[in-house]
Amino acid sequence: MLEVTLVICRQRRIESKEVRLGLLPPKSSNILEAVLYRGELPRGGADRVVGTGERQARRIVSALLSKGVLVSESPRAPLRLAFPAAVA
Repeated sequence: MLEVTLVICRQRRIESKEVRLGLLPPKSSNILEAVLYRGELPRGGADRVVGTGERQARRIVSALLSKGVLVSESPRAPLRLAFPAAVA
């Protein structure tokens, strides 16, 4: 359990820094935490996790995918966490 807690703390620290610098949209942490806890997130569930409309949720997911923080096997496949060296 301690390792999971460390991963969550590190993820939150990285995400808040990226949001402050304007590199990730606000509410990115909601999606990242959901994927971290669940293992994957259906794309259709992103708007409910973020608490915004579908279009805004797609923008956040797109930013996380382009940053390499999330990965997906196809445009319709669920989202999964990635740990790129650039944000480590």
